[in-house]
Amino acid sequence: MTSAAVEILGLGLGILGWVGVILACGLPMWQVSAFIDVNIVVAQTIWEGLWMNCVVQSTGQMQCKVYDSILALPPEVQAGRALTVIVALLGLMALMVTVVGAQCTNCIRPGKMKSRIVIAGGAIYILCGVLVLIPLCWFANIVISDFYDPTVPSSQKREMGAALYIGWAATALLLFGGCLICCCSCSQRDETSFPVKYSAPRRPTSSGEYDKKNYV
Repeated sequence: MTSAAVEILGLGLGILGWVGVILACGLPMWQVSAFIDVNIVVAQTIWEGLWMNCVVQSTGQMQCKVYDSILALPPEVQAGRALTVIVALLGLMALMVTVVGAQCTNCIRPGKMKSRIVIAGGAIYILCGVLVLIPLCWFANIVISDFYDPTVPSSQKREMGAALYIGWAATALLLFGGCLICCCSCSQRDETSFPVKYSAPRRPTSSGEYDKKNYV
């Protein structure tokens, strides 16, 4: 597979990861109700996300309410909001930077600068993956700690929702796509950095033959 194809593959994975982060950010299923012990009533399910919480009835009816106050939110929710929004903006920036420096575009003349721009785009994708991993692991740690904490009532225990798994999948795509972009750009830069060798012009000797020392 050529470096251009690997670069396009990395860009595609980065775009999928970016879309996955946006989807995970908007979904309200970061924490869901845990039906354990005496809390076995499944008539309604509670979803809690970064922007709203929802109550889903067994009949399929769903009611959602957006959080009224930002300052009253737990620190993990505030950090999750900030980081996911930053990652969404950085992902858009990474897409634009990578497209500008990609081998399949003519925005910039081929050379070292073009390779550096692509490497910068891949590095931004990797940064996005690291940043979005922070709120995901933070939420997972809180959910697991509360689940096994005997002092927390069963009605308040939660389980990890689908948004966390989507976020982890998006993180893997961002990291893998960014690494592919950086690696193929570095290899292309090494291939184009060979020293140029010049050969001296061949001059005939007095006997009419070419001197062997003129050959390189």
